[in-house]
Amino acid sequence: MKNPSEKFLEKIGLKQPTAAAAEPVEKENDRRSFLKKASLGGIALGSFMFSSIEDTLAQSTSKVNRSSSPSDLKITDMRFAVVMNGHMRCPVIRIDTNQGISGLGEVRDGASHKYALFLKSRILGMNPCSVEQIFKRIKQFGFHGRQGGGVCAVEMALWDLAGKAYNVPAYQLLGGKYRDKVRLYADTPEGDNEADFVAKVNKRITEEGFTFMKMDFGIELLKGIPGTTSNSNFWDIGRQWTNEPNTYGGTEHPFTQVQITDKGLDLLAQRISIVREKIGYEIPLASDHYGHFDHNNAIRLGRAVEKYRLAWLEDLIPWRFTEQWRQITEAIETPTLTGEDIYLKEEFIKLIDAHAVDLVHPDLATSGGLLETKKIGDYAEEKGVAMAMHFAGTPVSFMASVHCAAATQNFVALEHHSVDVDYWTSLVKTKKPMIEKGFANVLDSPGLGIELNDEVMKKHLDPENSSYFAPTPEWDKDRSWDRLWS
Repeated sequence: MKNPSEKFLEKIGLKQPTAAAAEPVEKENDRRSFLKKASLGGIALGSFMFSSIEDTLAQSTSKVNRSSSPSDLKITDMRFAVVMNGHMRCPVIRIDTNQGISGLGEVRDGASHKYALFLKSRILGMNPCSVEQIFKRIKQFGFHGRQGGGVCAVEMALWDLAGKAYNVPAYQLLGGKYRDKVRLYADTPEGDNEADFVAKVNKRITEEGFTFMKMDFGIELLKGIPGTTSNSNFWDIGRQWTNEPNTYGGTEHPFTQVQITDKGLDLLAQRISIVREKIGYEIPLASDHYGHFDHNNAIRLGRAVEKYRLAWLEDLIPWRFTEQWRQITEAIETPTLTGEDIYLKEEFIKLIDAHAVDLVHPDLATSGGLLETKKIGDYAEEKGVAMAMHFAGTPVSFMASVHCAAATQNFVALEHHSVDVDYWTSLVKTKKPMIEKGFANVLDSPGLGIELNDEVMKKHLDPENSSYFAPTPEWDKDRSWDRLWS
């Protein structure tokens, strides 16, 4: 009986079968060619002749890249750096392991790095490849809006780590990809005058290659114009982005009781008309940031702009008013969309089941990370609802969003909010460009496929927090009794 070594040598052509007849000259030449190439490649003939089959296989595969031993990985540290993305503060975290590989994640734009650092003591010593187990352990510490940013940052970093450990891109760990490129949508730029506006729009389309645009048209534009809004003698409608108590910006939409007049609707429609005239109807045009008014005025606004065939009306009212969203959606023809501030799939499911919106719009840095966002998309797909994705951060959460979008079938487009930040793409290093002609490349490098460009990152740190991945031992043992059941 042949031993395993003999069978192996016979299989790869280094030993003739014992009962075989003499082989043709061509096969003998092939064998000599193999032996020559093998020796040149570092596989010594002696190792085949005198070693066990296990040693032979080990030597013959010695050049194979083994990034890690995934089952033995342990989380050893979490550190952070806060980078300025234009005017927006964006915390980037790094999770380190006992095997020298690290994963990158990002807390939602504008949020505090402490949302993530708070979780460090809960995950130290765990295997980062157990992504779902860790996610279930920490998800109780997230919430809607920016408060979900810490959990999502950790989840992103875990997928980056797992991809590096198994030497595959993150999308493959989510089940594979539906597309090689991810369609992006960008804001229409503002200009100092009409000629400047037209030039900037043309650049978006012809030079930058975007095939999907979004614009803002809100009642801020009507501030100071008599006869355009009602109840604006009490509320300052020009302060949508404030958050102080009892201000217009800090009051949810239904509770301002601001109304838009026919004159106001005509002026807002004129703004859309100008943009439509410049970009045409072939390019989808979405819309956002209308101001704070109730669902009745949202319906009036939606009907007033229907002829412009907008891709969607986004966040007309807060996402949590499900029944009011359903009334808006049923009353107008333009698609409705919300979701960038929703944490976890459960609230998306309520909107989807109620047929309250036409598209869902998660931001992966709030919604729960890559896997949770894919679950949201998959559920929406089963119910006939499409998914666009919100994004306004650094290339870290951008590439996390790209991998998720690639792996989700009902995906429509991903927002790119930093087109005009000139250093944005240079914050990271990649083997191929992240973006080409209005589409994101789905990178095939392990994990998220990016490496921080330390030199550029350090030039754009938050001036109020300029440390760069410094040790964080103060978060190692900050614990409490976290179990939610007795």
